[in-house]
This record gives sequence, structure tokens and C-alpha cells, in this order.
Amino acid sequence: MATPESERGRIEKLHVGTMGWSYGFWVGRFYPERLKPPKFLTEYAKHFDTVELDNTFYRIPSTSTTKAWREQTPDGFLFSAKFPRVVTHIKKLRNCEREVDIFISRMSLLQNKLGPLLLQFPASFNAKHFPDLQQFLSILPRGYRYAVEVRSKDWAGTELSSLLKENGVAQVSVGQPNLGATADFVYMRWEGDRSKVNGTLGSVEVDKTEDVGKLAVAVKNFLDLHLEVFGYFSKYYSGYPPSDVEQLLNLLQ
Repeated sequence: MATPESERGRIEKLHVGTMGWSYGFWVGRFYPERLKPPKFLTEYAKHFDTVELDNTFYRIPSTSTTKAWREQTPDGFLFSAKFPRVVTHIKKLRNCEREVDIFISRMSLLQNKLGPLLLQFPASFNAKHFPDLQQFLSILPRGYRYAVEVRSKDWAGTELSSLLKENGVAQVSVGQPNLGATADFVYMRWEGDRSKVNGTLGSVEVDKTEDVGKLAVAVKNFLDLHLEVFGYFSKYYSGYPPSDVEQLLNLLQ
């Protein structure tokens, strides 16, 4: 049976993947036996249409690395990328124009495969940093999609959502499936509990079937509002993120 046009369009707005792909402990299950790390990304992209780049948090990738990512993936694949920690954790948005320019310049080499750029802040980045965030967002280059994740609880009750909405920036949902949308896309991250999940065994350690079912309802609600959805599972969610992605996609497609 052909997929109805409206349903097909809805599915095209859905991008679900994992946080990173370079995991040797997936070999023999997700990756074929004896597959070498340089081939991991190409194999990964045969299964899912997006990935969250975690390594960009630790260092800005070289031009050759970024171009290789683009060349190793098919049309329609999307990379979301974390801003480097020197911007979000060390300088906390101050005096980091050079690093931001280099980072965005490198990421732009992904061309039409570039997804949202994620500003993930530490718990120490609290509501007193509101003016810094306001200034920073006002000077970010236009033409890119940005998402902000805050971890300090004292952001609750502030004008954060209004600020993000004014700038068309998504507020990242981490364990808050009903968080309202502040942009024309939604960015969701499912991290899990590191104290309960090893994450390096290459297998499901915790049954998250019920939780994934609840996530599917939340994602469907966003899709019904014609919002584009980006969602990423950590290796600490169930222990085996490819299974989590497949489970969620099966519930939504």
C-alpha cells in the first residue's frame, strides 16, 4: 500500500539516531564482523538518517574530517553537532568569537547535510548568565539551526523560552517530552542513567520498551504540529541505542 502524501511528509520531518557512531562494541551486532572503524559511518548511514556529533564538543574537526563525513554519507543524511566546550563550558559564551567562527565555518562544509548546532551548557551555567546568552544569540550567524540545552534548575521561571523563541532557537528536551516548541523544529535527547547502564556491552541492559512508547506519543504530537523532529539516544539509555532508535521508528512509521 502506498504511503499517503501527508503521512510521507510527516515521516520526512522525523530524524532519529544515536549520540555518536564510533563504537567498536557494536561490531558483530550493529556493525558486521571485522568491519574497521573508518567504515563505521558509512554502515551507520545505511540504517539511520542522522547522528549527533559528540566529538565536536572536545575539538573542532579539521576541514578534511568534515568533508570526509559528508562524503561517507548519502543524500538526506543530517549531522547535528555540539558546539565545542571551549565556547559553552570554559569561556561560557564570552570572548569566543574566533572559536565560534571556526566551528561554524567547518560545520558549513557539511552543506545540506548540516542539522542543528547544539549549545549544551553545564549546570554551572545558570540564570545569572541570561545576559550572556541573550547577547550571544543576537550575534550568531543566521541561516543555521541552533538548539540550547541548559541543566541548571534555576532557569525555570525565567524568560528563557521567550528568548529562544525570539531567536528561533530550539530548547532541548532532555527527559521532558512535553516541553513546548520554541522553533520550527524540536531537538530531543534521551540520555539514560549512567549509574545503572554500562553502555559498552553492545547489548540492551535495561528494558525501556514502555518509556520508548511514551516518547513515541510525544514525538507524534510534535509531528502532528508539522514540526521537524531531531532525536538522539545515548548509549546509557538502554545500553544499546540502535535498538532504541529502531523501536521508536517502528512505533512512528
